[in-house]
Amino acid sequence: MRISVIGTGYVGLVTGVCLAEVGHDVTCVDVDPVKVQTIRSGKTPIFEEGLEPLLQRHLGKRLWVTETLRDAVLESDVTFIAVGTPFDGKEIDLTYIRQAAREIGRALADKASYHLVIVKSTVIPGTTDNVVAPIVAEESGKVSGRDFGVGMNPEFLTEGVAVQDFMDPDRIVLGGADEKAIETMAAIYAPFKDAPTVRTNNKTAELIKYASNATLATMISFSNEIANLATRLGGIDAAEVMKAVHLARYFTTTLKDGQRVTAPIASFLYAGCGFGGSCLPKDVSALAAQGASAGEPMRILNSVLEINRERPERTVAILRKHFPSLRGVRVAVLGLAFKSDTDDIRQSPALPIIDLLLQDGAAVSAFDPIAIEPARKALPEGKVSFAESLEEAVRGAEAVVITTSWKEFGRLPALLSDVANPPVVIDGRRMLDKRSVRRYDGIGL
Repeated sequence: MRISVIGTGYVGLVTGVCLAEVGHDVTCVDVDPVKVQTIRSGKTPIFEEGLEPLLQRHLGKRLWVTETLRDAVLESDVTFIAVGTPFDGKEIDLTYIRQAAREIGRALADKASYHLVIVKSTVIPGTTDNVVAPIVAEESGKVSGRDFGVGMNPEFLTEGVAVQDFMDPDRIVLGGADEKAIETMAAIYAPFKDAPTVRTNNKTAELIKYASNATLATMISFSNEIANLATRLGGIDAAEVMKAVHLARYFTTTLKDGQRVTAPIASFLYAGCGFGGSCLPKDVSALAAQGASAGEPMRILNSVLEINRERPERTVAILRKHFPSLRGVRVAVLGLAFKSDTDDIRQSPALPIIDLLLQDGAAVSAFDPIAIEPARKALPEGKVSFAESLEEAVRGAEAVVITTSWKEFGRLPALLSDVANPPVVIDGRRMLDKRSVRRYDGIGL
């Protein structure tokens, strides 16, 4: 099938490349000429494991990239909208969605055959039917459901393993305004024969995405609330509490050989320094805002957000216990990305933690395996020193704060084992054995 994808961010580029991998002809569209040229050269403007080799395999064969949306739409049968939907603090910003819909509609005015427009971006319930479809109809002069169709196909991609998630999906949700739209989407995803598929209307598909992310965020904030209580009561390790919770049959399954394994969802039931990224904070905020505007306050979700907002302060408060004052204290912050295996620093708890440390007068050095350059642009210029290795970051440090659970940071105990006056390690992700370093403290202790 001939497919165009509007937007080449994490979702758009992964979608385009992976659809080419399963046999479709795909044209990716972006308004940023630098990004377009980067992709044309066989490089990816984002860090995503396995994406660049696939891009290079299909570029110029089944995959193309352009700045010209009109040509891409006219030469395809289906268009995915995968543009950003930022949250401005009050409501989701649909500026880019509307702009894409207008340009698609103008192109379709000159197309005789049926065309399907699929919203891939995360949008609040009602957007596809009440915003995208009317704009496309107005700009094209055509009738939705007859001349063109609209659908909603949410993504469930985890940054760092997005290619794997797309190629081996745990579910495919096909929302459509009518059966023709859903059947067309089903044909796109026909290569994924074993994936559970949900066929529904657009509003339900939109809420499925929000409910999925809100579930994960709620689990994280619930775990952090348990950690807060454990800290207040004393004598309790919240990490041990949650490990025992994970042993319940709700979170484990028994394999044929009798081995019990923990379900991946349990990884969200761990206390830490907070969730970040481009999805969870934005999506939970947008859903809570829509609930409020509809007269249905989302009390649990508002609490989820409040608990998450206070995580950086609580993390720094643990460090403050170990020093009369942080002024002049040399603190190494390990991790700048919001999670491991990505260079995405959006809403990363490391950034407000560093801001708080700077406010307290600490001398901050920071290290991340791949996210240093994005962080350098986001943090106050000249206020933070950036290390090129884990060894350099912790050399001479009086305190170490772990904010991202990179596998590489598991080497920290060995690095500190021979240090005469080792730093206190504040484990904001509870990734280390608390007995592995001489001076250890962390969330939920």
